[in-house]
Amino acid sequence: MLGFELMKRSLLLLLLSACFFGKSQTFSSYRINLVSFVNPQSTGGIGSDQRKYSGCWGWFQSSKNKEYAIVGSSTGTYFMDISNPGFPNLCDYVPGKSNCTWREMKTFQNYCYIVSDDGAPNRFQIIDMQYLPDSVHVVHDGTTYFERGHTIWIDKDKMYIGSETKLGGSYESMTIYSLATPTNPTFLRSLKTDFPLISTVHDMYVNNDTVFASCGNQGLYLFKYNDALNTFTQLGSYINYSSGAAYNHASALTADKKTLVFCDEVPTSLPIRIVDVQDPANIIPQSTINPYPNTTPHNPYMIGNRWAIISCYEDGLNIYDIADPANPVFAGFFDTHPQGGISGSSYNGYRGNWGAYPFFPSGLILALDMQNGVFLLDATQTFIQPIGFTENAAMETNFQIYPSPASDHINITSAKNVNASVIISNVLGEIVLSQQLSFFGKQKIDVSQLANGAYIVNLKTKNGSLTKKIIINNI
Repeated sequence: MLGFELMKRSLLLLLLSACFFGKSQTFSSYRINLVSFVNPQSTGGIGSDQRKYSGCWGWFQSSKNKEYAIVGSSTGTYFMDISNPGFPNLCDYVPGKSNCTWREMKTFQNYCYIVSDDGAPNRFQIIDMQYLPDSVHVVHDGTTYFERGHTIWIDKDKMYIGSETKLGGSYESMTIYSLATPTNPTFLRSLKTDFPLISTVHDMYVNNDTVFASCGNQGLYLFKYNDALNTFTQLGSYINYSSGAAYNHASALTADKKTLVFCDEVPTSLPIRIVDVQDPANIIPQSTINPYPNTTPHNPYMIGNRWAIISCYEDGLNIYDIADPANPVFAGFFDTHPQGGISGSSYNGYRGNWGAYPFFPSGLILALDMQNGVFLLDATQTFIQPIGFTENAAMETNFQIYPSPASDHINITSAKNVNASVIISNVLGEIVLSQQLSFFGKQKIDVSQLANGAYIVNLKTKNGSLTKKIIINNI
């Protein structure tokens, strides 16, 4: 029997792998490069728009120095090794409820928690990923905890479920569970117990037990979960900010916790909003962004305090520099959905780029299009070069920076005597190493103390500048 199950799984992965494809198709972009894209679910699209994918997330396996894309589809969840991003490898697939529009997931330690909000019968899944890249193991696949959830967030060792429905139909706007035992979540509290007037929490961004709750038509609410008392208290709210109806959908917080970026999904074509949340009792609007007049923003993500990465349905993935929240600057885009939106002939509403994951150590960005599949993107040009910046072409000829991947050091070679400054930054733009050099020939730079991941090396001389992306892999 075991041999038969292994044979079935091998056949399934072989069939799914046959659905992978490369970079032959052309997609509009600006300052974001396509590394690869795959369409693992060749059939099974639902609805008139043939949507096949929904939420996605990522996981870094530090023990093996590997990165994985976790992809929700209308039939289940795919686990892909993207450590070699030009050639993603499908590791395993976990079936779920079929014909699903909604599937979302988050990770904690080596576990992936998957929810779906499609009609009953449905189920909550817990997946053990420690055996990747070989396979994943299903720990829980049932309704013991709850049957349906629209969204999920994990903060420290707590799991938040938005719009939870238990077996039998009992509904909660938001619930919280302890993951002290990751394979056996323990129910802690329902938001309804403390705030029964909140009818729904569509999504939530949680940082250190502070919950930025996107409450649909009721607006944005800030709550604090008090661990010692096991209660929620309200810190503030931001409502009636739109001249018409607006469905507060999802938000993302800057690393310094000063600025929140959020999207209103319904109706279509509403702007991205940026607000100051330093005083939760007095949230101050900073600015709004409309990528294009008919763009519908869906899910926002923040890298550090500067980069807002927004999944914008038919207009793909858009990146904004919000170092000055009152004056956001368009920095780059990649259109995952050329059949509609600004690149297509018309807008058709809720299709295209559902979500993204921009937090891999390598700096790679995962973007998931509902119809087209999985995109692996390189936004190095967006993050390291200001708009209008042009490097001196002679620098490419006179200098080399290598190797990549590097382990304990990198080399910089010069064809002549030179005085130069070298600045190494991480993908958040934070400087991790800075040196002044005077050399001819080859100069070694010690990088043995830097964590594994992607870095930007900027070499400056009086004659110009050279910028290179390197990967550090200290095994």
